[in-house]
Order: sequence, then structure tokens, then C-alpha cells
Amino acid sequence: MLKQVYKRFPNNDRCIEFLEGVIWVDGPKCPYCGSLNYTLAKESKRYHCNTCNTSFSVTVNTIFHKTKIDLQKWFFAILLVYDYTSRISARNLGEVLEITKDSAWLMQKKIRKSIKENEVLFKKIIDKLK
Repeated sequence: MLKQVYKRFPNNDRCIEFLEGVIWVDGPKCPYCGSLNYTLAKESKRYHCNTCNTSFSVTVNTIFHKTKIDLQKWFFAILLVYDYTSRISARNLGEVLEITKDSAWLMQKKIRKSIKENEVLFKKIIDKLK
């Protein structure tokens, strides 16, 4: 299943495009002020809000914000944590994703909390990932 995720999302830009389609159905929206008045920044997949003068991407205010772990691994972790009938251990998740158990534990914690807070969004993400 990990190979399928990497095949569908071969790079970070494809992951960002996917998230933009799920989170920003009507186009980019500033997460700081809610404005739709933006300019595409020179950096890849970033925007500049012309109202509050900040830079943002689709990952702001999500579990993916400022992560150093590949978004492909996050997507796979979401599938495992959401679909796993009994809890997957952080050690097992870390082995599968080739990250430390501490990073895997933190990912699990963030994913579970986010699913509880915004189950509708996560169902959309999971449906589109499958």
C-alpha cells in the first residue's frame, strides 16, 4: 500500500495539489484572515495574502504544517491509523514508514486528534487516498 501512495503522489508538489483540492474546494483562502485576495508567491505552492500581508500554503493550521516528514508518509500513516481495526503501535508504524518510533507516536497522536476534531475532512482525504 505504501508503494501505491508513492506511485500516486511521487513528489511533495503532487501532495500539495491533492490537499489544495480537498481543503480549498473554492480556491486558496488565507488561513490567517480568511481573505480570498491573494497572489501566487514565487516559491512553489505558496501564496501571499494581499489583505493581511502574510505568506501561506494549504498546510497552515493542519497536521502537516512545518513537518519534516514527507507528505507521502503522512498520507500512508493516515490510512493506517484510520483504517487499522486495532491500534497500530508507534514502533510498527515507525518501521513501516522508516522513521523513529517517537516521530511515529507524534504522528499518531496528531492524526487521532485531527480526526476527532474534523472527521468530515479526514473522511474526504481518506476516500480520495483509497
